[in-house]
Amino acid sequence: MQEKLRTAARNALIGFTVTAAAFAGIQAGAQAIAGHNSNAPVNFDAGRIELQDRQNRVALSGSVTLRQAGLTVKSNRMVINYSDAGSLQIQRMTATGGVQVTRGDEAASGDVAVYDFNRRIITMAGNVRLRRGADNLSGGRLVIDLRSGVSSVDGRASGSSSVTGETVSTGNGRVSGTFTVPQD
Repeated sequence: MQEKLRTAARNALIGFTVTAAAFAGIQAGAQAIAGHNSNAPVNFDAGRIELQDRQNRVALSGSVTLRQAGLTVKSNRMVINYSDAGSLQIQRMTATGGVQVTRGDEAASGDVAVYDFNRRIITMAGNVRLRRGADNLSGGRLVIDLRSGVSSVDGRASGSSSVTGETVSTGNGRVSGTFTVPQD
């Protein structure tokens, strides 16, 4: 009986160790995105651009792509807020509709993404998926701190988009994922 308990405890510990190691692998993927040079120039491509001078913003639509030092953000629509103190400086980018963020072999997708250039934080919400190789993680909200390299995934995302006015409420309150286990 005690041998069965020891075996069960050992198997549980091994399972926990494998799960922790796998999560560390997917976390490393988000941290690879976090290793991004957020001071690099920003390039964009869109089907349409509308300059809204009085609001200090640019609205882009039609298969929008934004690139910065190996980081690519794609969406249906983006609003870029800027300051105009002698030279234009991007403050914030808000992407909506089929948002995809990629860098190398890491990819994240969601309904909405906000890139705060001043704080160096990317926040994605609504049906968030993070993929690195065969490993994947799903949740309601992903926050990537480009300064510290720390990323976190919450199970539930709720709130409203200031751009679309839509309320985002997704997920079952849980984070889930699939991790590959190294084969001997």
